[in-house]
Amino acid sequence: MTAAHPRVPSAPPAPAVIDGIDVEAVAAAVEGCAGVSGLDSGRFGEVASYLPGRQVPGVIVRHQALLIRVRARWGLQVADLLSQITAAVTPITRGCRVQVVVGDIDDPPAPVLPPAAGPAPGLSLPGPGRRGPRHASVIGDR
Repeated sequence: MTAAHPRVPSAPPAPAVIDGIDVEAVAAAVEGCAGVSGLDSGRFGEVASYLPGRQVPGVIVRHQALLIRVRARWGLQVADLLSQITAAVTPITRGCRVQVVVGDIDDPPAPVLPPAAGPAPGLSLPGPGRRGPRHASVIGDR
């Protein structure tokens, strides 16, 4: 019988710094913005910073410029979203140029429908023992 190997504590992940910018701190700051629903890595995952053993979606550092791709909340003006994001990341980026791409927008909120009233006056619904119409159509908005 062989003795089990003692578990070696794993080292904390290496800092996520690329060209002097902590991309994980940038991602956290952007996700904290009220107008941001989440970071967006693009259709094929092409917008991401790759680090040893992990990646940070939606953030890329290139040639002293920071590209941030987000999913925006419904109903927010893009200029307001840009202001929120740049204010959040400016202390982290040390004057680096920031580019923001809105990759997607959340769906609008579902409309609130009034509670359904009973059947229209004069309309009888089939009950037990009664045969209703063979075909019924419902027309409504979706």
